[in-house]
Amino acid sequence: MDKKIIKDKSFGGERPLFGISNTRLENVTITEGESGIKCCHDIEADKCTFIGKYPWWHVDGSLITNCHFTPGSRSAVWYSRDMIMRDSVIDAPKLFREMHNLTLENVTINDADETFWNIHGLKIKNVALHNGTYPFMYCDDVYIDGLECDSLYVFQYCKNVEVHNARITTKDSFWECENVTIYDSTIEGEYLAWHSKNVRLVNCHIAGEQPLCYTEGLVLENCTFDAACDRAFEDSVVIADIRGHITEIKNPRSGHIIADSIGKITYDEFVKAPNDCLVSVR
Repeated sequence: MDKKIIKDKSFGGERPLFGISNTRLENVTITEGESGIKCCHDIEADKCTFIGKYPWWHVDGSLITNCHFTPGSRSAVWYSRDMIMRDSVIDAPKLFREMHNLTLENVTINDADETFWNIHGLKIKNVALHNGTYPFMYCDDVYIDGLECDSLYVFQYCKNVEVHNARITTKDSFWECENVTIYDSTIEGEYLAWHSKNVRLVNCHIAGEQPLCYTEGLVLENCTFDAACDRAFEDSVVIADIRGHITEIKNPRSGHIIADSIGKITYDEFVKAPNDCLVSVR
């Protein structure tokens, strides 16, 4: 069945397009009001502008392209399934909550505060996140290829995450996560991957104080460290191949760490058993 087309229209108030299905919106504006598109399925939106609050809730099966979510459209996309968004700009906080099967490509999010919470099945390609705190909370089954992020406290309580080609400037990233693999990326910020399990970094550059502590099943392959990375690996079970210099290794619990050079190896009264980590210089 061909989709119904709604073109060059504006809709305001409360729930103006409630319950529509099999519909394509072209150059449509959702103005001031609430819940412009709600309890819908099989919806496409191209070159649309969203101004009012909560404009896209409980929608199953949607394609959003070349759209703009203005600052007023906060909490815009929640409780939805099977969404693809491409070539769009988001200037509102708290998007994407409680969702299944979400794909973003070539999307810029300029207010990423509390964005991507409880997303189950998330694919990202060439996405930028700016400002805000706590994006990617409680997400699982995440695949990322191309991410630029300067939001704070990213990736907390996540499971089954694979990241490629990212540049993340943040604080307290990948905390209490499980099954994370990061390739060809730069992660800048304090306290990387504390209290996490099964974290693997391949061809990555790490910057910031006290990285990779209190971590089980930690693996580093061909990684480099910034000079500020002191007190690394405390109370971690780790296998690490470090290229170049690392400033300080402190109280690793178990495993094997090898580097081209090491500034300082610290063991104090807080080191935990079995305290058998082999630390060596290449």
